[in-house]
Amino acid sequence: MRAVVQKTLGGPEVLEVVETERPAPRGGEVLVRVHASGVNPVDVAVRSGAYPLLGEPPFGVGWDISGVVEVAGPGARFKAGDEVFGLPFFPRAATGYADYVAVPSRQVARKPASLDHVQAAALPLAALTAWQGLVDAAGLSEGQRVLIHRAAGGVGHLAVQIAKARGAYVIALASEPKHEFVRGLGADEVIDYRTEGFLAQVGQVDVVLDSSSQGTASLEVLREGGVLVSIMEHWNTALAAEVEAAGRRFAGVSVEPDYASLEAIAALVDEGRIRPHIAETFPLEEAGKAHELIATGRTQGKIVLTVA
Repeated sequence: MRAVVQKTLGGPEVLEVVETERPAPRGGEVLVRVHASGVNPVDVAVRSGAYPLLGEPPFGVGWDISGVVEVAGPGARFKAGDEVFGLPFFPRAATGYADYVAVPSRQVARKPASLDHVQAAALPLAALTAWQGLVDAAGLSEGQRVLIHRAAGGVGHLAVQIAKARGAYVIALASEPKHEFVRGLGADEVIDYRTEGFLAQVGQVDVVLDSSSQGTASLEVLREGGVLVSIMEHWNTALAAEVEAAGRRFAGVSVEPDYASLEAIAALVDEGRIRPHIAETFPLEEAGKAHELIATGRTQGKIVLTVA
């Protein structure tokens, strides 16, 4: 089978397609024939060494997958022919940019029936990050006000839709050219984060979903007892202490595989309440070009590799 691996840290050019042995599923695992694989900013950070999550190469990057079960190991939740999507093994290596991935069956869920594989592959890491932050950590509920940083990005554009599905009032931060896109996702207010004093326009909110390392600044708009959900600074104990001292709650989120949440997300997708936006697709052989594009930080929604 084909797989994208790297033998050294560096730029997109270190990614190479190699021929390797197809994995065999163990008990409780399924072998998934991958049709599409999502590309995320963490993939770029791992490849470059900016985020040494996997240690030293060689290794394969990529986690988001959507495909068809080819072989089901003993005791697995699925059977051959089932369409599934998921986030295998994160934060350990999964080598998701590949023809096949063997994965514990409880780390994948049945693919939303209303999506094709490219759309479904855009969901797992980003949607789970938003869900685990807004729903699991913050307990976002109807009528609450939520501020979402980087609302046009991979996590952000799904977070807006999840928050609306929960009945929240959504204030979204995005650059002015992306305002129409974000309003189309359902945001109640959209504010240009590049304008001077933009936080003064927000007012008080119950929840902040921060994916831009602006936790300290976001405190000024978070009401007493509110929740700061931090994606980029989930490890920051000093920030957590500052938030708690201010009478707010800190929730650091590091995404993890969770089939139950994937099933809940898939249900909202099939109800027409969540829709991933695909910025661009690339064939597996052009994974480096996909990394170049996502590294610009200017994409709307997700980038996906087509595998089969």
